[in-house]
Amino acid sequence: MDAGDSNNGDSFEDLSFWWVFFGMFYQLLKKRQRAIRYNSILTADDRVTEFLHGHWERIFNRTRMTRDCFVRFSSIMEQTGRLTPSRAVSVEEQLMIFLFVVGHGASNRDAQETWQRSGSTISKYFGIVLEAIFNMSGEYIRPPDMNNVHHTIRYSNRFFPYFQGCVGAIDGTHVSACFTYMLSGWEGSAHDARVLEHAISEPQNGFPFPPPGKYYLVDSGYANRGCFLAPYRGTNYHLRDRRRLGGDRKKEQFNYRHASLRNAIERTFGIWKRRFPILRSMHQFPLDKQAMIPVACAVLHNFIRMDPASVAQDHVSGDEDDDDASSEDDSVDADPDGVDVGESSSHLNIPQDMDMGAFRDYVTNCIHEGSSG
Repeated sequence: MDAGDSNNGDSFEDLSFWWVFFGMFYQLLKKRQRAIRYNSILTADDRVTEFLHGHWERIFNRTRMTRDCFVRFSSIMEQTGRLTPSRAVSVEEQLMIFLFVVGHGASNRDAQETWQRSGSTISKYFGIVLEAIFNMSGEYIRPPDMNNVHHTIRYSNRFFPYFQGCVGAIDGTHVSACFTYMLSGWEGSAHDARVLEHAISEPQNGFPFPPPGKYYLVDSGYANRGCFLAPYRGTNYHLRDRRRLGGDRKKEQFNYRHASLRNAIERTFGIWKRRFPILRSMHQFPLDKQAMIPVACAVLHNFIRMDPASVAQDHVSGDEDDDDASSEDDSVDADPDGVDVGESSSHLNIPQDMDMGAFRDYVTNCIHEGSSG
C-alpha cells in the first residue's frame, strides 16, 4: 500500500468520526430542545401538590371529585395494586392525568401542556389508568337489591304502588341514579332493541334479570314483553303533551306516569355526560379503548355517588340538572292525579300467570281508578 492509499484511508476515518460526532451532537440538541419545551416553573409534582392542598374547588373542577373522594380513590388504587407509582410519576398524578382527559374532553396536547409531560407519557398513563378502572367494573357496577322498593318510588303518590315492581330503566340506571349494568362496544348506529336482544340472549354478557314480579321500564322503541314494561305506542306520553291534552284517557295517564319515572331515572345520563365530556365527543382512540372508556366513566360515576360531598357539589355546579327535565316534573306533588294509596295495593307486581301486556292494562286501570276515586 503506497502513501496515497494510506492518506485516503485516514481521511475517510476522519470523515466518519465527524459524521458520528455531528450525529450525536444533533441528537443531544434535539433532546435539549425537547426538554426546554416543558419549562413551566411548576413541575407535575408541584401541580399535584397544588391541587391536593389548594382551594377545594380547584381539585373538584380538575378531577370531578372532592379532595377527600380523590384521596380515597387514589388510596384504593394503590393499596390494591391496581396502580403503582413509577420513578417519575406518582399514582396521584396518573389519576389526575386520566381524570383531566375524561373530565374535560382534553386532548393529548392539552394534557402535555397542563402536566408538562411528553405525549407518549400522557398516552401511556392514560391507558394504564383506563385499564385499571375498567377492571373495577365488576365491583362497582352491580345490580341493586331488587327485592326492595326504592324510596324514589315508595314515597311518591304518582309511582307507588303502580310501579313498585320497577327495578330500573333499561338505558342502564337504577332508580338510585347509579349504573348497575353496562354493555359497551356497539356502534352508535345500532338500534337499542338489537343491543338489548344481544345482552339478554348471550349468558356471557351477564345481564341482571330481575326476580319474578319485577321489571325494567323501557321506552316505546322496545317491545312490551318479558321483564320489560313499555308505554303504549301511538299515545302521547311526554309531559308537555299530557298537560296540553288534559290526561283524560287512561293510556295517557299511564304513559305520563311511566315517562315521569323514566325521566327521573334517565337524568343520570345527563349528569354522567356533563361530568365526563369525553363521552360527548370521543377522541380518535383505538376501538378497544373507545369501548372501555364509557365503562370506566360509569365506575367513576358510581364511586363519586358514594361520596355525599361530591354529589352536593354537583348540585352547586349544576351537574345534577338535566337539560331535558324540569324539576317540577319529578316532584311528588306535581301530578294532580296523584293520591295517597298508603300501604294498600301491595300486589302490583307481575303475577306469574300474567303477560306484560295484560299487566300493563291492569296497572293502567289501577291508575285511572285511583285518580278518579
